[in-house]
Amino acid sequence: MDHGLPQSLDSTILRQFITQEGNRMADDSKSKPPVALTNAVSWRTEGIKHKKNEIFLDVVEKLNLLVAANGTVLHSEINGAVKMKSFLSGMPELKLGLNDKVMFEATGRNNQRSGKSVELEDIKFHQCVRLARFENDRTISFIPPDGEFDLMTYRLDTHVKPLIWVEAVVEPHRGSRIEYMIKTRSQFKSRSVANNVEISIPVPPDVDSPSFKSSVGNVTYLPDKDCVVWTIKQYHGGREYLMRAHFGLPSISREEADGKSGGMDTSWKKPIGVKFEIPYFTVSGIQVRYLKIIERSGYQALPWVRYITANGDYQLRMA
Repeated sequence: MDHGLPQSLDSTILRQFITQEGNRMADDSKSKPPVALTNAVSWRTEGIKHKKNEIFLDVVEKLNLLVAANGTVLHSEINGAVKMKSFLSGMPELKLGLNDKVMFEATGRNNQRSGKSVELEDIKFHQCVRLARFENDRTISFIPPDGEFDLMTYRLDTHVKPLIWVEAVVEPHRGSRIEYMIKTRSQFKSRSVANNVEISIPVPPDVDSPSFKSSVGNVTYLPDKDCVVWTIKQYHGGREYLMRAHFGLPSISREEADGKSGGMDTSWKKPIGVKFEIPYFTVSGIQVRYLKIIERSGYQALPWVRYITANGDYQLRMA
């Protein structure tokens, strides 16, 4: 409330009044705030009905990683989000259970056989979560908004080995050309598969006449970005692949390419970037233990849970 007037920045409520077409409000509704705004549950209107009651939950983790040229991990961080898409009728009450380390220790279940627990940091919840209940017994209890929303975000500042390792050997040849040998290795379990992997290797800005040979995938030279992109559609765990690239390099000598003569700017040796997405896998080990749906009409609802790990700012420095 602001000077007795209800205020809201909820996109669900604003969407009722801000449209792409002309919208003339009825005279009797001009002075009335939306019903949802004055409800105890402002993020959900009453009377919602769906033919099929189901809810989708995605645990999405993005890995930020920086690896030095000698292979040392300089920085690793996991940024996670629990995203939900709700198609539930009425006013359902949901309870979500995770393998939360603090909750396991509080209930004496930290030595259970069901798997490891995860200590989440910097947790931020959607406004629908009952914070007092979470602080009391670590139960995530809430009445969800209708449609798509982020239930919570979290962070783990923990040491993580590179899921996809990339090693580059650059060999300049005297006078006219430069050769790359790129070796990549997947360091996750063989039952997992990384999809749409893109490895971006920086090259000098004036190379020409590219030629490539790879054991898998496709290689493309992008002159506007001064890089080579090696694309692997499906990268199974525990695999290793090689790629060789040859370029004409007409403007410099071998000593300049090595940076020994001081004649060449080696700033083009930016870190190697990697993009990927691994479904059915979380690097932190977080798991949804249960998702209970309670509604007074007693209908049966289908919960769907999915795990995804993707790259964030994922870089490996070149030697």
